[in-house]
Amino acid sequence: MAGRMNIFYALIILVCLWVHATADNQSFVQVRDGHFSIDGKEVYFSGFNAYWLLYQAADPSARRNVSEVFYEAAHNDLTVARTWAFNDGGYRALQISPGVYDEKVFKALDFVVNEAKSYGIRLVLSLVNNYKDFGGKAQYVEWANKSAGQEDDFFTNPTVKEYYRNHIKTVLTRVNSITGIAYRDDPTIFAWELINEARCETDPSGKILLGWIEEMAQYVKSIDTKHLLEIGLEGFYGDSTPQTKQTVNPKGFETGTDFILHNQVQGIDFATVHSYPDLWLKGQDEEAQLTFLHRWVDTHIKDAGTTLKKPVLFAEFGKTSRDPGYNVAHRDGLFRIIYEAIVKSEPAGGALFWQLFAIGMAGDPLADGYEVLLYGYTTTTTLIHMQSRRIRNLPY
Repeated sequence: MAGRMNIFYALIILVCLWVHATADNQSFVQVRDGHFSIDGKEVYFSGFNAYWLLYQAADPSARRNVSEVFYEAAHNDLTVARTWAFNDGGYRALQISPGVYDEKVFKALDFVVNEAKSYGIRLVLSLVNNYKDFGGKAQYVEWANKSAGQEDDFFTNPTVKEYYRNHIKTVLTRVNSITGIAYRDDPTIFAWELINEARCETDPSGKILLGWIEEMAQYVKSIDTKHLLEIGLEGFYGDSTPQTKQTVNPKGFETGTDFILHNQVQGIDFATVHSYPDLWLKGQDEEAQLTFLHRWVDTHIKDAGTTLKKPVLFAEFGKTSRDPGYNVAHRDGLFRIIYEAIVKSEPAGGALFWQLFAIGMAGDPLADGYEVLLYGYTTTTTLIHMQSRRIRNLPY
C-alpha cells in the first residue's frame, strides 16, 4: 500500500509540474508601449539558442537530446529557445526541393514545438539561413537558377521569392500532428524570424534588403497576425545613421543591413542584436572587446527605446572556447554585461545565449566552442540560473 501511495503522490507532483510549466505559455507574447507583454503584463525573457533541435529530432536515436535540453532549460528557469524551422535540401532536409517537404522531418518539428510547450518554453522560429548551413540563401538561388547565381539574388529574384513565400505559408499554416494546433495559432511560438543574420553585402546601402523585408513582413502578417515578427538582424548600423555606423560598428563590416531603417518597417515588432566581440574584433585583447561590447549594448538599447520605440532582444551572444587565451571568466564577463543591461534597461526585453547543448551532445560535431551545458555547478551555469530568477521578478 505504501508503495502505491508513493507512486500516487509522485504522479500528482508530476502533474503539478506540468501544469506549472504550461500555465505561462497559453497566451501570445505581444508588444505594448515598447515592451514585451503577456496578458497586459510587462515581461522579460531569459533564454538560449539551440539551432539543432529540428536536426536532432529528425533522428529517432538523437531525439532524446531535444527533451533533455528542454528539461535542463526549464530546470534553470529559461523560458525562450531560438531555433531553425528550416533545413533546405541536403541531409535530413525539411524542404527537399521547392514546395516538397519530408513529412517525417515535419513531424520532428511538430515534436520540437510540442516538447517546448510541455516544458513551458516559447520558441523563436527562424525561417531561412543567410549562410549555406542547412541550405540557406544559396540553396534557394540554386533551385531557381541552375547556372551560377549570386547568393544575394535571394532578395530580388522573383522565383526565389515565390519559393520563400511558399515556405513561409507552409510552416505558418502547418497543423501540428501531435497537438492538432496550427503553428499560426500556437502561443508556444514567441515569434517568427525572417532570416538568420540577414546580410546583403552586394548592396551596402541597405535598400535591397529593405525592400525584401517590407515585402516579406507584409506577407507574414497576411497569414498570421497573432505572432510577433522580427528580421534576424545582428545589429549593424547603416547609412541612415552614419555617425553611429562609424563609431559603433566593428571595423570592416559592410553587410547591407541598417539597424534603424530596417527595424522601422511596418510589421516588424521588435529588434534583435547579436554580440560576438571575439569574432568581430579578432586579435584584439579582452579589454578592447569588453569596451566595444559595452558601447554596442548601450547604444542599441538607447536607440531601441528612443528611436524605434520597440523592445530589443539580444538574440545571440557568446564566446568560443576555441580562441587562444580563452578562459571561463572571460565568457562569464561577457554574459554579465548583457545580463546587467537587461535588468537595468527597460527596452532590453531579454537575452538568448549561443548555444545550449544537452548532456548527451558533449563532443558532438555540431559543437562550435560556444556550447554551454547546464548540468553541474559551473560559474556560467550559476550565472545563467541567477539571471533567469532575476528576470522573473522584473519589472521592479
